[in-house]
Amino acid sequence: MFKFRKAAIGLGLATLLCGVAASAQAAITITDVSGQTVTLEKPAERIVLGEGRDIVGLALIEKDPSANVVGWMGEFRKSDPATYEQFKAKFPKLETIPRLGVTDADSFSAEKALALHPDVAIFGIAGHGPGEHDPAVEQLRAAGIPVIFVDFRIHPLKNTVPSMIVLGQVTGHEAEAKSYTDFYEQHLKRISDALAKPHSEPKVFLEMLEGIRPCCHTAGKGNLGDFVAFAGGHNIGADVLPGPLGELNLEYVIQQNPAVYVATGSSSGQPGRVAIGTGIDAAKAQATLADELKRPGISTLAAVTDGSAHSLWHNFYNMPTNIVAIDALAKWIHPELFPDLDPAKTMDEINARFLALPLKGTYAASLH
Repeated sequence: MFKFRKAAIGLGLATLLCGVAASAQAAITITDVSGQTVTLEKPAERIVLGEGRDIVGLALIEKDPSANVVGWMGEFRKSDPATYEQFKAKFPKLETIPRLGVTDADSFSAEKALALHPDVAIFGIAGHGPGEHDPAVEQLRAAGIPVIFVDFRIHPLKNTVPSMIVLGQVTGHEAEAKSYTDFYEQHLKRISDALAKPHSEPKVFLEMLEGIRPCCHTAGKGNLGDFVAFAGGHNIGADVLPGPLGELNLEYVIQQNPAVYVATGSSSGQPGRVAIGTGIDAAKAQATLADELKRPGISTLAAVTDGSAHSLWHNFYNMPTNIVAIDALAKWIHPELFPDLDPAKTMDEINARFLALPLKGTYAASLH
């Protein structure tokens, strides 16, 4: 009897220790892009997204990115309705996920978020939803909800890879996230290796949201401007803008006379705008770009007269698929170094290997 009891106690203790070890092993320690460290007991099953477009990040690593999202901001369907419609067709649950706000941080409701009993909230450090210093962050934390930060907008060149790693840790899809970040870094290395040798730095003008905002909304230090610098160009916006986004006047652009012009646009299809992105074919992208290049002040730029005018999908400014934009900029700024670099093929590979649904459209275009 004594031996049996001793064996039973030993077995119970071993089981308890195994349970403790398993529990400890399951804990996930995450250091996010803000530098904070957060520990989750297990991969999150109930996620709140502070920006709806972060669903694209989840779609790169999950077969059903909607499965564990219980609440999100509403800017995705408003800012990029064509892509949202493609997502909704594949994942109809998206239409039923409660919206916690519209297109700005002030519209976000922490009370609605808390009522959904999330395991975690994923916010951008700044953008269309609550950012790093928003009062909603402390409201959620005070209720015991971890808030984890990603960044595909302010410093995407630096933060896309660590942000994808964070998404992988939060969801339990670390291997899938590593597969994508390996792909991403391979593309960056190809460009950085080629630019390691002495090279020119042609002046580049990024006209962001062309036709939606008056000329000349652009990127400065950060955002798409970092991509221009990485791709071996001289971003004229970075010379005068202190932050990642801002306005230039047309006279300054004319005086700088950039060698490369890039407009960012959307798939809205409205007249007087560059059309590019989800649902847009190459012919329409080129035709609308040609029309917008006829504007006074733009038509006489060296970039236009010399045939180095292009367009990019605007939403690359805030999405982890931005490697397509980096490839495109490298090819356009230094065609002599990257004759075989094809952003369309990069997008095709992302569609085939990573995204839970292939995005159909034209995402980079040139007149030549």
